[in-house]
Amino acid sequence: MHTMVERELELKLVLSPERSIPVPARLTYRTDDPYAVHITFHIGSDQPVNWTFARELLVEGVFRPCGHGDVRVWPTKMDGRSVVLMALSSPDGDALLEAPAAAVSAWLKRTLRVVPPGSESDHLGIDDGLADLLTPTPADDLWLRDPWPSDESKDGE
Repeated sequence: MHTMVERELELKLVLSPERSIPVPARLTYRTDDPYAVHITFHIGSDQPVNWTFARELLVEGVFRPCGHGDVRVWPTKMDGRSVVLMALSSPDGDALLEAPAAAVSAWLKRTLRVVPPGSESDHLGIDDGLADLLTPTPADDLWLRDPWPSDESKDGE
C-alpha cells in the first residue's frame, strides 16, 4: 500500500529581478519512489511540465544552497518573505522558480513523517522482490540436479 503526500501551491516563475509570473504547481511525494520529489508546473502549455529530483536536495535547499547541474536549490528573502529558489536547467530551457519557504517546509515535514530520512530503502520493496526471485520452484529441481551434463556421456559410444 503506497502513500502519496501532495500539496498544491503557487510558485513564481522569475523572469527578471523586477518581474515574475504566478505558476500553479503540485508537489508530490510517493512512498513507492521514496528518494524523489515530483513537481508539476502548469505553465499555459498543453502538457504540464514535470520535474523529479532528490527529496534530500529540497530538504537541504530549504536551509542552505545545494545542488549543481540541472537542479540547484537555495533559501533567500524576497521583499522580507522567506522563499526557496529552484534553478532548473534542461535542453528545453532554464527556469528560476520561487516557492514560499513555509509551504515547502510544511509539505517536506509531512513527507519526512511518512518516510523518515534513512528509511527510504525499506519502502522500495526490493527485499520482497528478491525473495520472490530467489524462491525455488518445482522446475528448479530439474536444473539443480545436474546443471552441466558430463562430457563423458555414454550415449554416443
